[in-house]
Amino acid sequence: MRSRNPVFSRRGFSRDNGYAGFNAAPQAGGPAVATQGNPYAQGTQGNPYAQNPYAQQDLQYGTPPQAPATTGRMTMDDVVIRTGSTLGVLVVTAALAWALLPVDDANIGRSYGIGIGAALIGMVLALVQSFKRKASPALILSYAAFEGVFLGVVSSVVDNRIADGAAMQAVIGTMAVFAGVLIAYKAGWIRVNRRFYGFVMAAALGFVFLMMVNLLFAVFGGGDGLGFRSGALGVVFGIVGVILGACFLALDFKQVEDGLAYGAPREEAWLAAFGLTLTLVWIYLEFLRLIAILNSND
Repeated sequence: MRSRNPVFSRRGFSRDNGYAGFNAAPQAGGPAVATQGNPYAQGTQGNPYAQNPYAQQDLQYGTPPQAPATTGRMTMDDVVIRTGSTLGVLVVTAALAWALLPVDDANIGRSYGIGIGAALIGMVLALVQSFKRKASPALILSYAAFEGVFLGVVSSVVDNRIADGAAMQAVIGTMAVFAGVLIAYKAGWIRVNRRFYGFVMAAALGFVFLMMVNLLFAVFGGGDGLGFRSGALGVVFGIVGVILGACFLALDFKQVEDGLAYGAPREEAWLAAFGLTLTLVWIYLEFLRLIAILNSND
């Protein structure tokens, strides 16, 4: 089963990632890894990332199968370093966009146009990476760079023209959600299983569908569309968006945990970084939108 982001479908530590099959037979004489309760390892017997290609040959000659080598396997340090690098690129380009693309009355049109263009390029890069079987660091870092430009412009607009300090408040809110979900996940208060996955995906699809309908009404009908992003209803949908982002963080943590447990290849740490970045951007934008709505009603 693949973990998905509300906006982009990404390939994670899945049965079709091109590294190893999930349906390989277990090694004779060895304990089968229990898969009950693990929504990411359907039909799994043994390690889906580190199958021993010589197991059958060893059995044929009467020698016990050897444990798979651990070299080249993903570690938590790999995930942290690559996530930090991806977020670092995003933050740097966001800061540059904030400083170099002014949003005063004379320049806001040009700056906002550049920001929207960067967002579209970032979306295309993210979609390309999502359909690739293997992680591409260049694609992921390029996505972070263009997404950073978009976030820098949008944050500057909200911070300078709607709510002073909104960007910092959104950053603090995003960090608080990340820390809270991580603590709850590690403490076992959040259990990511098949039911949790199905509920989150259904809620996310419904949320995205409503936002798309609202956008279409806004584009062709003018105003705020159906009002899902303004007023009291906009506040409710903003809170729902943050909660959905928190749920996807839990799925991301489960994905990383499974990758570490099953010995995922080191390059898949980039996929973990990509997924975490997508989710954190989602949460940040929902916080920023929520702050803008609350201040516009003052």
